[in-house]
Amino acid sequence: MESYHTGQVVYHENFGTGRVVNAADERITVNFIKAGVRNFSAPDADLELSETPFHDNEDTESIDTDELKSAMKDVLRDVLREEGLIGNIALADKWDSGELVLKPAKADLQSKSVPIDTFFHKIVMVRNQLRVLEANINASRNLADSEKVDLQQYITRCYGSLTTFNVLFADKKDWFVGSKKEE
Repeated sequence: MESYHTGQVVYHENFGTGRVVNAADERITVNFIKAGVRNFSAPDADLELSETPFHDNEDTESIDTDELKSAMKDVLRDVLREEGLIGNIALADKWDSGELVLKPAKADLQSKSVPIDTFFHKIVMVRNQLRVLEANINASRNLADSEKVDLQQYITRCYGSLTTFNVLFADKKDWFVGSKKEE
């Protein structure tokens, strides 16, 4: 078995039945019903996993779908956290309970006030959507490498435009980073 895909049911001699939850970058992650989550390199997966059960007398008790869904959700959350697509992105303490006020130049117009944590949440959502777009571009089989590079440059410029909002983040690792000027 040389190709793995998310959702594929596989079997392992010691771990039993499992489902592939991630298959990328030469790493296969499988959630086994009884043994939990296990990671395999692609060569090891080819040696250790099969499409059919190893034993005819394997315990074939029915699978509790609610239990399986719960386990799958946990695994999916872990994978998304590892990829930086979800997690606790903290607002810098100095902005906690603050508000963003937009004040028009014309005195007869009313100002607009937004809780800063709401605004921050929207900024984080934009960042996450850009990361998903970036991942989809990289994974696309329909785009030529030159097209991928062009689209990546647009995304990098978007990140650069959003660096103004880095002041809101508590942790520097969460900042937007645009293209860096070469010296």
